[in-house]
Amino acid sequence: MKAVGQGLIKPDAYDKVVGKAIYPDDMEFEGMLYAGVKRSTIPYGRVLSTNKEEIKGLPGVECVIDYSMIPGSIGHGVIFKDTPILVKDIVKRVGDAILLVVAKDKESLNKALKRVKVEYEEYEGVFTVEDALKEGAPILGDGNNILYDIKIKTGNIEEGFKEAKYIAENWYSTPMIEHAFLQPEAAVGKYNEDGTIDVYVATQYPHYDREEVANCLNMEEDKIRINNTTIGGAFGAREDINPQCHAALAAYFTKKPVKIVYSREESTVSHSKRHPLKMHYKTGVRADGKLCALKVRIYGDSGAYASWGMNILRKSAVHATGPYIIPNVDIQALAVYTNNPYSGAMRGFGAAQVPIGSESQMDILAEMLGIHPLKFRYLNAFEVGSITATGQCLSSSVGIKKCIEKIAEIDGIEL
Repeated sequence: MKAVGQGLIKPDAYDKVVGKAIYPDDMEFEGMLYAGVKRSTIPYGRVLSTNKEEIKGLPGVECVIDYSMIPGSIGHGVIFKDTPILVKDIVKRVGDAILLVVAKDKESLNKALKRVKVEYEEYEGVFTVEDALKEGAPILGDGNNILYDIKIKTGNIEEGFKEAKYIAENWYSTPMIEHAFLQPEAAVGKYNEDGTIDVYVATQYPHYDREEVANCLNMEEDKIRINNTTIGGAFGAREDINPQCHAALAAYFTKKPVKIVYSREESTVSHSKRHPLKMHYKTGVRADGKLCALKVRIYGDSGAYASWGMNILRKSAVHATGPYIIPNVDIQALAVYTNNPYSGAMRGFGAAQVPIGSESQMDILAEMLGIHPLKFRYLNAFEVGSITATGQCLSSSVGIKKCIEKIAEIDGIEL
């Protein structure tokens, strides 16, 4: 109990408040170069050509790097390595990285990036899960547009709905959400005399970052060192890597320290988002107020790349019942590829979206039964010993009924 109920000061709070905290953009080394990325401006198509050679000859430009120059893996990703470090040919979203430009100063870099020209063969994309699942839709994944399909079933759903006095059936949706952390992405790559590479970056997964950078450079992991600086917010979006491999590549080819700093616009375009979900809920309740059946279909827009899509939709399916005892359950959740920004980790990891459906259903059914929505929840809430739809026995730490009791006491509601 040294922390619970105590007014503790965050260890890094003082340095952040007085400006002593060191972020990647604060790192300075002698002979520093600056790098930036030319990103795709179309959501789906093939790169036919770039004016790479022209850009290499511009004043102040040190080098221009494309996919063919990458010594190792040309893709990265937290589960599947399907996100291009630099695009080989196909772009699948606005914001795919095409060329990495390294220059002596920021002014030369900005001028060079503005001069980059990319010729595309543009394809018709898909931007909704409905279109992605249609017969004949462009295939963005491995053979189809379904990244992940999970089913959770228990009891007998048909018999469950036969018991119901009332049934609520509705569609719900949650939007794509941008993390909007205060510190846009930045990284510094530094080549050392012994052939090792240091990367200074604000990250949530330094060990994963080391693995990705090592694979990209085709080097042993012990030759790569990830230096985690102060993190100016993350909320999940710094789980997928972004500037790490680019900074390392730039340092690898120039043998000099290289800094990359994103604008707010580039940050927003390039990193993952919270999964938008579309959910169909059908919930049945008996005359005595007990929930008896739940059928849910969840469609998650994973965007152009896999990221954490499998884990997100799995957790959405697991939490789709809410914290309630329901004996007959039929849940299916799909993670679907589209040409939208890719969706990944964001606080709650799929469990944050489904309460929009499950709790709305609870309010609707309580109104149908003519009882207070808090009392209805209390009647159906998990308690110690409850079995979830996935077969988990809740043996401890089940506090929802105590929480409801306290709310009811404060509001004067009889349960």
